[in-house]
Amino acid sequence: MSIQQNLTEIKYQLPAHVTLVAVSKTKPVSDLMEAYNAGQRVFGENYVQELVEKHAALPKDIEWHFIGHLQSRKVKLIAPFVSLIHGVDSFKLLQEINKQAKKHNRVIDCLLQIHIAEEETKFGLDEEELNHILTSDDFKSLENIKIVGLMGMATFTENQNQIEKEFSHLKTIYDKLKTQNSELKTLSMGMSGDYQLAISCGSTMVRIGSSIFGNRNYQ
Repeated sequence: MSIQQNLTEIKYQLPAHVTLVAVSKTKPVSDLMEAYNAGQRVFGENYVQELVEKHAALPKDIEWHFIGHLQSRKVKLIAPFVSLIHGVDSFKLLQEINKQAKKHNRVIDCLLQIHIAEEETKFGLDEEELNHILTSDDFKSLENIKIVGLMGMATFTENQNQIEKEFSHLKTIYDKLKTQNSELKTLSMGMSGDYQLAISCGSTMVRIGSSIFGNRNYQ
């Protein structure tokens, strides 16, 4: 099926409150334009340099999300235009995003990444670190970032019960935080292989790549 057909089929399955992030890493600009022409406006990239190049080449009404592991030293490259940074996993990174956003007179929306998987390779904060950040005076002094929600990645496994348990755990953390901060509106969890399960567990944002664009072109 074409990119347009894939998008139409996926969007048909998504509830109205769920945002679709088209994960376009390694894909050529022509593929993104096909998705854009089919009405998609939210795209997610994992690599800073690739994101910068695609932002320069594509229409300016696209909402760019950075969804990979972000190094502090590269924040300045995307600070002028990025709409949402998904994987914020340290206070140091928040400080750098705040600093670079201030230079551009912007407030950058961020999601705090929570470690829910059993794999050590996944990044993220635990609940104690999350609470420590959100209750600290240093955090409250950051005026150029806005925490709008949480994100997480489940263990890479065929075990649906385990994935469901991890997604439900993240939803519980999110719900608890929401009682303290009514501005939280985004729970980003679920990818091509598990987005329907993620939505049933309360996800409001799914990150879908291969089901839209086909398998990735790693060189």
